[in-house]
Amino acid sequence: MTEVCTVVSGEPTVFVVDDDISVRESLELLMGAAGFQARTFATAHEFLARPQSVEPSCLVLDVSLPDLSGLEVQRRLADQQTEMPIIFITGHGDIPMTVEAMKAGAVEFLTKPFGDEVLLGAITDALVRSRMALADAAELKLLRQRFASLSRREQEVMLLVVSGLLNKQVGGELGISEITVKAHRGKVMRKMRADSLAELVKIAARLGLGATASRPLLAAS
Repeated sequence: MTEVCTVVSGEPTVFVVDDDISVRESLELLMGAAGFQARTFATAHEFLARPQSVEPSCLVLDVSLPDLSGLEVQRRLADQQTEMPIIFITGHGDIPMTVEAMKAGAVEFLTKPFGDEVLLGAITDALVRSRMALADAAELKLLRQRFASLSRREQEVMLLVVSGLLNKQVGGELGISEITVKAHRGKVMRKMRADSLAELVKIAARLGLGATASRPLLAAS
C-alpha cells in the first residue's frame, strides 16, 4: 500500500458569515489589510454549501442569521467532523449562549462593538489551532494507512504485543512459535516505523487500539 500524507498547505482562509453586507465588507477589508484571505457569505446555507478544501481556516460567525442560528451552524460543523475554529460575533451579550458556544469549542465570543485588534488576535489564535488540528488529522490518517498495510497476522501480533504480552505469550495465544512471533514483530516495527516498543505502544494508543479492542477489530477486518 502506498502511503498518502495530506499536506497542510495553502493560504489560511477566514470565512465570514454575516447577513449585514456592511459588516461583511468592513471585515473583508480588515482581513485583507492584515494579510488574511477572506471569503464572505450572507447566509449559513451558502457557507455550508461551499466546496470543501483542506487548508488552515477559521470562521467568524454572526450568532443571529436569517436561516440558521450560529449555534446550529456550530453543531452542523461538529456533526461533519469539520475542524474549523469558530469566533462568534453578536450585537448583544447573552451569557447562556456564550457558555454554550464556548463549551462546544468556540475560540471567542465577541460582543459588538469590538476592537479590530481583539478580532485579529482571535483570528490568529484560531488559525494556529486549525493548523495543529489539520496536522494532527494528517498524522492520524498516515498511522491508519500503516496499520492497514499490516497483514492480519501482523495486526494480531501488534495488538497482543502492545497489550503487554511477551513473545512467548503471544505465540501461545496465536498458536505459533516464538521465532515466528519475532519475525512478525520485526515487520510490524518496520511498517509502523516504530523505533521501540514504547513508541509502538504510543502509536496503538493514538489509533485507539488496545487489548480489549483487538478481538472485535480483527473480527471486523
